[in-house]
Amino acid sequence: MKHNYITTSILMLFGIILCSCDDYLDRAPLAHITPEIYLKEESQLSSYAINMYANILPSHSTPYGVFGVDKNTDNMASKDYASRYVKDLWKVTESGGSWDFTQIRRTNYFMDKVLPLYHAGTISGNQENVNHYIGEVYFLRAFEYYNRLQLFGDFPIVRNLLPQDEEVLTKASIRDPQNEVARFIVSDLDSAIVLLKETAPDGRKNRISKACAYLLKSRVALYEGSWLKYHANTAFVPNGPEWPGKDIHPNYQFPSGSLENESKYFFQIARDAAQEVINRYPTLTTNTTKLQQDVSEPSNPYFDMFSAVDMSSYPEVMLWREYSQSLGITNTVSGMANKGGESTGLTRGFVDAFLMQDGKPIYNYPVGEYYHGDDSVHSVVVNRDNRLFLFLKKPGDRNVLYYTSTQGTHVVPIEPYPQILNGDNTNGYSTGYACRKGLNFDGSTTGSGTGYIGCIIFRATEAYLNYMEASYELDKDLGKIKPYWEKIRQRAGFPDGTVDITISSTQMAKEAPNDWGAYSRGVLLDDPVLYNIRRERRCELIAEGMRWNDVKRWRSMDQMKATPYHIEGIKLWGGVMEHWYVDSNGNTLLKDTGADGSNVSSKGRSIYLRPYEKTAKSEVYNGYTWMDAYYFYPIAQRHFQITGGDQSTIYQNPYWPTQANQSAIQ
Repeated sequence: MKHNYITTSILMLFGIILCSCDDYLDRAPLAHITPEIYLKEESQLSSYAINMYANILPSHSTPYGVFGVDKNTDNMASKDYASRYVKDLWKVTESGGSWDFTQIRRTNYFMDKVLPLYHAGTISGNQENVNHYIGEVYFLRAFEYYNRLQLFGDFPIVRNLLPQDEEVLTKASIRDPQNEVARFIVSDLDSAIVLLKETAPDGRKNRISKACAYLLKSRVALYEGSWLKYHANTAFVPNGPEWPGKDIHPNYQFPSGSLENESKYFFQIARDAAQEVINRYPTLTTNTTKLQQDVSEPSNPYFDMFSAVDMSSYPEVMLWREYSQSLGITNTVSGMANKGGESTGLTRGFVDAFLMQDGKPIYNYPVGEYYHGDDSVHSVVVNRDNRLFLFLKKPGDRNVLYYTSTQGTHVVPIEPYPQILNGDNTNGYSTGYACRKGLNFDGSTTGSGTGYIGCIIFRATEAYLNYMEASYELDKDLGKIKPYWEKIRQRAGFPDGTVDITISSTQMAKEAPNDWGAYSRGVLLDDPVLYNIRRERRCELIAEGMRWNDVKRWRSMDQMKATPYHIEGIKLWGGVMEHWYVDSNGNTLLKDTGADGSNVSSKGRSIYLRPYEKTAKSEVYNGYTWMDAYYFYPIAQRHFQITGGDQSTIYQNPYWPTQANQSAIQ
């Protein structure tokens, strides 16, 4: 099957390049399967829709899969740091990038071909299934537009295939305000909700269902509502000072009357849509609070849910992707979780965010009988939030309990001391705190390139978290959200009543050093309820790829412009872990002079391992910094050239130049 992957602007995408390239003219998105008879019966609609899943929805396409997406945030750190935390390092590219309409065009092709036939009643097959597959494509277009919204904000809304006309295509390149894009996404999801079945035709949660559309609707609306609130009066919202869309949309008016009303409009949608999911998923997956360490011990469904081969039976899983050795559709995720997580580990800031079992933050206790401190990976989980205990690996833990076949047995059956001196991407440990999400105790799932655990795309607990945040943002009513909050807490092993205890014992000044979510607009939050809603989200969604978009929508990096943030890991100096790294004669292997050849950060800088501060040559030796421009990606130079050059119909994102190899100005 031949696909048309054109990663350029609308002009390139829809068939006209200003220099005219006949290769792109009149090419259908699926060239070998688009005769006149195609997309006229149920199975063809089904195949078209499912073939787009892998290109649009999350999957385990990278070594550590979805569990490595949170690297380069305050939650997780990999071997290398991102250019967005270094002034002037991130630059505009000449071409390419994510300003891309490939998948949007595929969905629009489907709509243009199918909807006329659908309304004429000429598509054969089970009509409920026909409705469902059309609903899937509405959903997939919404998801793809949400991906673009997060990257660029304002974005062209294109509902149909466009004619091969330069003037039409150039006009179609005009960016619509971000909130209008969000409204368009919500509209597509509303269409999907009408058409989708409650239970997808496959019956195994491998295909989108109606509840998935409600959850995505909640996610999108929560993102946009909070973006508008926390980025108000900036260049990142319509009509804000220096908003680059003001010349294209000089008289823009919010549909709801004001930016504040628009924010509330989206928060309300987020809350209502989340409630629809909660109504359908009142039961969360059971957590025994125990980590299975022998085949004779009972398994823990909550732990196993994230690394199961078949995820269809878990009550809160809404959509998952299946992998198969026999079909050659495999991943490396469990193997990476068995080792260093693709050299991506949890940060000290993240670990410190997890509460004690009584609901109080760790700073409420001296190191002693209850809070055991962080001298070792073992002590840091004692009497803590059960989620930290389950998903943080500790030396001596058993990573493999059995094998169902002889394949995939190249594993580490017993967790070693964190391999912080190993620079290998597979076996190295970046922070010393290694994540266990994605680990399957069957060693047969851990082979290099032959693993086959499933990938969760949506799970219902997110709806509970979305409801809590959106509802509190609307009316500050703790009582309304507390039942859902306590339900998440109970599943995490907390006793009843800890929400109030957490709120009353939170000291924002002590949260500030470790949690970007403690800030919005560069100012420390003064509302411990809102902060702890954010904390709950952070601790429940460990390594599930949500953190970056959360801290962006909260505008949680502004304070780093004045106060750089240092990524830290285990307590390397002054505790027992310093003595883990010795040779056979007991001599230390740690080199911390700060000169070339140093393999760890200096004890003079911090008692905690700072993986990016081993030598002064590191561009983040003095910590992560921030520039306003980095809340959005820049658009590559080529896209301006083909849409009018200096008179281009598209505009660059705030504080980014249009010329290649240039860095942001603010």
